[in-house]
Amino acid sequence: MTTLLKFIHLAAIALWSGGLIVLPFLFWQRGTQTAGAELDRLHRITRMVYVELTSPAAFVAIASGTALIFLQATFVEWFSLKMVLVGIMAMLHVVAGLVLHELFLPDGRFSRVSLIVLSAAYIVVIVAIIWIVLAKPHIDSNLIAPHLFEPGGLGRWLHHSFGETRMPTP
Repeated sequence: MTTLLKFIHLAAIALWSGGLIVLPFLFWQRGTQTAGAELDRLHRITRMVYVELTSPAAFVAIASGTALIFLQATFVEWFSLKMVLVGIMAMLHVVAGLVLHELFLPDGRFSRVSLIVLSAAYIVVIVAIIWIVLAKPHIDSNLIAPHLFEPGGLGRWLHHSFGETRMPTP
């Protein structure tokens, strides 16, 4: 079961990553198109890549990854860093959706600088995730927040940061 779930997870990540990498190049083609059949065709292709390929792949990747967390009990520091990077990748996915929403309006534009910045952001995050997963670097959480991971440490940190906090009673 775990092997099949890993295969599904990796396949979904590959589709999600590939879709995110190709989207800025599709966005950039908007600059060469004027109103007409070619612009409509580009709009349909771009929406298909985002809505029908990349977004479902992102959902499957995150869902299968969440299931794998609990099946494999992966609770180490490098994995927390990977989750931060996946969160950034999800936010960049939303950025692509926002660009797509505005791009095909009559005055929509996507500059070469936007192409470079968005493509670089996707590639950097994807490569960072791959590196973290393959290298599994040792990260000592005691250097970052030494008392936060002790029993009751979060409560002491909250009390120190925000004053007296109480659990609401029903």
